[in-house]
Amino acid sequence: MAVLGALSVTMEVPDLEVGINFYVDAGLIADVTSNVARFRCKDQNRDSIVLLGGAPKKRLHHVSLRASDLDSIAARVPGEGGRVCSVPEGCEDRGLWIEDPNGMLIHLVEHPADIQTVAGASFEINAPGRLVRKGRSAMLPRASYSAITPLRLGHILVFSPDVARSVKFVTLALGMGLADHAQDVIAFTCAKKDSDHHVLAFAKSPGVGFHHASFQVKDPDEVGRAGSALLAKAGMGDWGFGRHTMGSNFFHYIQDPWGSWFEYYSDMDHIADHDLWTPTNYALEDSLANWGPPVPHDFVHNYELSMADAPKAVSATEGTPVLTSLMHG
Repeated sequence: MAVLGALSVTMEVPDLEVGINFYVDAGLIADVTSNVARFRCKDQNRDSIVLLGGAPKKRLHHVSLRASDLDSIAARVPGEGGRVCSVPEGCEDRGLWIEDPNGMLIHLVEHPADIQTVAGASFEINAPGRLVRKGRSAMLPRASYSAITPLRLGHILVFSPDVARSVKFVTLALGMGLADHAQDVIAFTCAKKDSDHHVLAFAKSPGVGFHHASFQVKDPDEVGRAGSALLAKAGMGDWGFGRHTMGSNFFHYIQDPWGSWFEYYSDMDHIADHDLWTPTNYALEDSLANWGPPVPHDFVHNYELSMADAPKAVSATEGTPVLTSLMHG
């Protein structure tokens, strides 16, 4: 079989306490032991983010994906330019550890599917000729709302020096499907059955690195409310509120202390059967957003390759041409 979904992302960081503050402010539950911090969503019993402290600078360590039939995957990996690895020091001695052709470490684990989230009240919108909410206000006073807690990690986006090669590897070796892409600059891959539009995505950069982890919340109001709250606490850059073309999800990104991003999202496209889905090659103007504020100048800057350890606080938000931003990491 193949990859079934995203589990977690692990990063090495220089300041564990700074990372703990950021992810707790984002609404995740922290479990800190010695020099390792693990973060999970409120109603889950598994990690979504893991930080390994004491590194000279922030660096992607590995991504973890839920998968099945690991022996078949292991057999396919060498033929597609990857390699099966021994267990990295201090990491879980279970599942399958592999390295992709670009040197990115991936941990594949046979893990139960997450418990299905119980459906809440529908997000209702009054539209011309379709009045679904009558005689009451949609919004309560601000003080009526509790802090937002993410429901689950939906997807992970990483930098790749060769997006096409990355896609070829995860589709042929890991059994994923190409959902959509924009030229050779950005690509989104999904599980073959019953999948969010994207589980693992790739953006062009001179080298491997972590761009963002994306967490689902209930509706667009929660995207906006959670993003505003985290931005006020983090004091870094942000991008949003907006909506993507590829995946159709509403988004708000908040920059973390090391220049990568935390995304809140809602309303993602769903691919029930990849055999019935036709991937689209979008123009670069649709590679990032369908609508939203100008893209921050460093939104697709790979700080793991930069001489600077971190961006400056409160990053500028003036837009730059999408192609230039994406291709020069």
